[in-house]
Amino acid sequence: MSFQDAFARAIFAPDAVEDPVVRRLAAQPAFAVYRNTVMKGCIDALEANFPAVARLVGSEWFRAAAAIHVRAHPPRDGRLLHYGKDFAAFLQAFEPAAELGYLPGVACLDALWREAHAAEDAPVLDAAWLARQGPERLAALVLRPHPATRWAWFDGQPIYSIWARNRDGAEGDAELIWQGEGALLTRPVDSVKWQALDAAACAFLDACAAGRPLGEAAECALDIDGDADLAALLAALLRAGAFTTPDPRPQGSS
Repeated sequence: MSFQDAFARAIFAPDAVEDPVVRRLAAQPAFAVYRNTVMKGCIDALEANFPAVARLVGSEWFRAAAAIHVRAHPPRDGRLLHYGKDFAAFLQAFEPAAELGYLPGVACLDALWREAHAAEDAPVLDAAWLARQGPERLAALVLRPHPATRWAWFDGQPIYSIWARNRDGAEGDAELIWQGEGALLTRPVDSVKWQALDAAACAFLDACAAGRPLGEAAECALDIDGDADLAALLAALLRAGAFTTPDPRPQGSS
C-alpha cells in the first residue's frame, strides 16, 4: 500500500492502518483535527446530496448514519456533488432504518436528481418535427433519452409521493396511497423538473434507452398496460423534455 493510500485510510479507518510512519502521524493531535474536518465535510456533502432523506429522518439521525457510511465508503471523487453512490444500498442494509422501508427509494430519487442536475447539456427533441414524420418512419425511429433524463419505478411503494413531499421543503396533505409509483426527472433547460410516471411509461423509456425503435417501445408499454394511451404517454414525455434529437443519419444507413 502506498503512503497516500495509508494516509487516506488513516482518515476514515485509523485502526486499520499498518504503516508505522502513518500510525505515528495519525497519533498526532493535529491529525485528529484534520480527520474530523474531513469527516464533517463528507457528512455535510451527504446531507446536501440527500435532502429528502435528511428531512424525513431529521438531521441528527441522518448525520449519525452518514458518519457510519463515510467510514465504510469514503469518497473516491473530489467532486462531492457526486458523493453517495452507495448510500441507498447502505440504507437498505442499515438496521436502524429497517422499519423505514421507503428510505432507500427516497435516497435513490435524491441520487437521480443529482445525476440529472449534473448531466451534460443537449437539445430537446422538437415535438413538431416528430409529428411531421410518416407512420413507417415514426415506427422505426429510435428516440434517445436526453442525457439529463432519469426515471425509476418503485413496485408496491409510493416512493415518488414521499420524495416529492420532502424535496425542497414541499408540502402535501393528501393521504398516501400505498401502491407502486414511478418518477421522471428531466432538465430540459436550467433546473431539474420532476413528475409522477406510470409503469407503462417507465417500460417505454427503458425500451428507448435500450435502443429499440418507437414501434417496439410502444409494444413494451402495452405489455405492461394494455389500455395505455400511447399518444398521451408520448406527448407527456415530449412536454417534459425527456428526449434529445435523434441521430441525423437515416435509419439503415451505414
